[in-house]
Amino acid sequence: MSNSTTRAIRISVQLTPQHATYARMREAWIEADAIGVDTIFNWDHFYPLSGEADGLHFEAYTLLAAMAEVTSHAQIGSLVTCNSYRNPNLLADMARTIDHISGGRFVLGIGSGWAERDYFNYGYEFGTAASRLKDLKRDLPIIRDRWTKLNPGPMNGTIPILVGGGGEKVTLRIVAEHADTWHAWGDPETMARKSAILDDWCAKIGRNPAEIERSTGLGNGKPIAENIAAAERHVANGVTHFTVGVSGPDYDLTTVRDLVAWRNSVNG
Repeated sequence: MSNSTTRAIRISVQLTPQHATYARMREAWIEADAIGVDTIFNWDHFYPLSGEADGLHFEAYTLLAAMAEVTSHAQIGSLVTCNSYRNPNLLADMARTIDHISGGRFVLGIGSGWAERDYFNYGYEFGTAASRLKDLKRDLPIIRDRWTKLNPGPMNGTIPILVGGGGEKVTLRIVAEHADTWHAWGDPETMARKSAILDDWCAKIGRNPAEIERSTGLGNGKPIAENIAAAERHVANGVTHFTVGVSGPDYDLTTVRDLVAWRNSVNG
């Protein structure tokens, strides 16, 4: 595969902001940072996606600002920001501000959105999958342009963009055009097939596909040998970034800790 290059394996965690107090989330961010994860993600929803439907839940970007302040090493971001929830110029400014709070560790994870309950209860127009993707395609250049106008600008000149989603006709083209990282869920065979389609889109627009990191998820609580076996199959197909989703109230990071140890043994 075109992306099976010399990229180091990365292990990240998505600490979902559901069913936990702020104090417990803060402890989990600090613990994950100390473990040595590459990125600490949250998600951009307004209600829990599992467990009690009206359980404890907090907003993503105010949490990201707090996360930026209490961590020191890991990148931080949302897996993924819903493009529909914020004006693109405002989102660019929010991202730049959190980037400075974090010392240049912010990643803009973004997708077109899908959670109907969020849209309806917060007064956003839901539209269609196609219209939401059209909006994402329209807004990413606006975000990039705003970064060039802000004073101060992003700490490293720009901010890495992660695009989430696996749609082969539209989403992967957006990835080819804009993303530094592509994240999708799928078994190694599915990810390999979609990764090849992403390579094709890169060829069509004249971009080197090796510039795009490939990213997927591993299962929290699965035996470490099972997760490693899956990861090794992904790595053979050029997928090198793995994120484990961990929910409150407990935020048990045992799986994450084991995978970070594996990463360290492989990367050397």
